[in-house]
Parts: sequence; structure tokens; C-alpha cells
Amino acid sequence: MIVKGIIDEDFVNYKKPAMVIEFPYCSFKCDKECGRAICQNGPLANEPNIEISHKKIIERYLSNPITESIVCQGLEPFDSILDVLYLIKILRLNYNCHDDVVIYTGYNKEEINKNIIKELEILGHVIIKYGRYIPNQESHYDEVLGVNLASDNQYAERL
Repeated sequence: MIVKGIIDEDFVNYKKPAMVIEFPYCSFKCDKECGRAICQNGPLANEPNIEISHKKIIERYLSNPITESIVCQGLEPFDSILDVLYLIKILRLNYNCHDDVVIYTGYNKEEINKNIIKELEILGHVIIKYGRYIPNQESHYDEVLGVNLASDNQYAERL
């Protein structure tokens, strides 16, 4: 699996302590729609790719007594969806771990393949934060995530 980085303990992106996995690919749809470079994670694109096994990520996560969730985020996890699905499948089936997995996406709900959503629903305990970053919006509190989101159009849903 290719990632840009792993943050072992994060207390900003979800109401539960999380391991954050930073994904390596993105179409920069937010920049294209806005007409200028606005991506909050843009600098991450210049970081080197890291190859690490799904198993190693999960064992690293499970060995940390502090973390209670996994957050998949920027660049764009849905642009690496096969890795995301495989990671969750291994977590659930091989390790019998049903902790929350949060996916931060810049895609809108209707842009995501319904079969992928169904597969994530079957895996269980998955939360998706939808919506592109739009500059100059007032942040708002999201009840599902328990954190503030940057743009009015962004929201999270528990599948």
C-alpha cells in the first residue's frame, strides 16, 4: 500500500483518538472548481510516497493503547479506494476489530459509486465526511465527527 504518511495519535480529526493515514493521490478537484490552488493538503503531494503493508499499518494501530479509531484523509482516500477497502476488510475479518474508520473525502456523496458505499456499509463502523473545501466559509461543528469542518457544504454520515 502506498501512503504519504501516518500519524500515530491524532486528536483533531475525530472525537475519538485516531491513527491518521494520509493517502497519496488526488485529482485536486477543489482547486479546479475554485480556479486557484486552495487545497489544505496540497503540500502533502510533494512528500515522498511510503510503501507499507496493510498488515503493518493495522498492527501498528492495534499496538497503540491510546487510539480508538482510524482516519483516512488527504490527499483523497477515494482515489485509493481499493487500498481503503482492503485495509478495512483485513481490520474486520483478520483482526476482529470493529473500531470506527473515518474517511475524509472531498467528493460529494452523489459522486461516489453506490456499490462502494454498500461495501463500506457491510464492513460496518464507517463514517464518511463529504464535500469539497471551499475557501472563506464559516466553520461549523459536525455532530457525527465531533469536530469543526471548514466549509458549509461539508458534513459527515455514519454508514
